[in-house]
Amino acid sequence: MDIIPAIDLIEGKCVRLSQGDYDRKTTYNENPLEVAKAFEDHGVRRLHLVDLDGAKAQHIVNHRVLENIATHTSLVIDFGGGLKTDDDLRIAFECGAKMITGGSIAVKSPDIFESWIHQFGAEKIILGADVKNEKIAVTGWTEETENDLLPFLEKYTQKGIQKVICTDISKDGMLQGPSTDLYKKILAAFPDMYLVASGGVCSVTDLEVLAKAGLPAVIFGKAIYEGKIALKDLRPFL
Repeated sequence: MDIIPAIDLIEGKCVRLSQGDYDRKTTYNENPLEVAKAFEDHGVRRLHLVDLDGAKAQHIVNHRVLENIATHTSLVIDFGGGLKTDDDLRIAFECGAKMITGGSIAVKSPDIFESWIHQFGAEKIILGADVKNEKIAVTGWTEETENDLLPFLEKYTQKGIQKVICTDISKDGMLQGPSTDLYKKILAAFPDMYLVASGGVCSVTDLEVLAKAGLPAVIFGKAIYEGKIALKDLRPFL
C-alpha cells in the first residue's frame, strides 16, 4: 500500500481543515518545504499537495509552493485544488506535479476533464471523488450534488480513468477512522482501480486495516501533524 502524506495549502502555509470547513482551520507549519523534506527523510516517496486557496478561487494559486517542493525534493507529487483550465494544468505540470487531481471539474465540466485524460494520459490524471452520504460533493466540499458515487466512478473508468482519490468528507480531519466499508464496496465494484483512501486515518492500526482490505494507497495528514502517527511508524509500510 502506497503511503501518501498530504500537505494542504492556504496562503502558502501548511494547514488542515476539519470536514472541509475553511472556518475550522489549523496552521501547522509556515514552511511546507520543511514538512515535505521531513517526509522524504523518513522514506516517503509520494506527496498529495492541495491548493485550498485554488479550490476557493477556482484557479491555481499556490504553484510556487509546488515548484519549491518539486525542485528541492524527489517526492512524486500529485497536485489538486481549483484546477479548471488547460492553463492551470500547464502551470501545475511545469511547476513539477507528476499527476493532477480533478474533482469539481469532472462534475461541472466533464468535457474538459475528459480532454485532459486524452491529452495527458490516464496515468497523469486522478479523479477526485469527494463524498457525503455516497453523493459527490464539489467546490471545496461546499456544494453537494445528486451524483451517486458508484455510477460516477463507472462513467469515468469507461473514459479511461485508473486512479481515484475517494474522500469521505464526514471523516476528513476528524481523526475518527477511515471509511473502510465504503472502500471495500468500491473495490468490489472496481477491483482493478488504483483507489486511494482519504479521510479519517488516526493510527497505524487504521493503516493496517486499510492494507488488509486491499487498498492500493492511502492519503492522510492530520494524524501526522497531531502526533497520532510518528513518521518512524511508517517504515514498515515503506
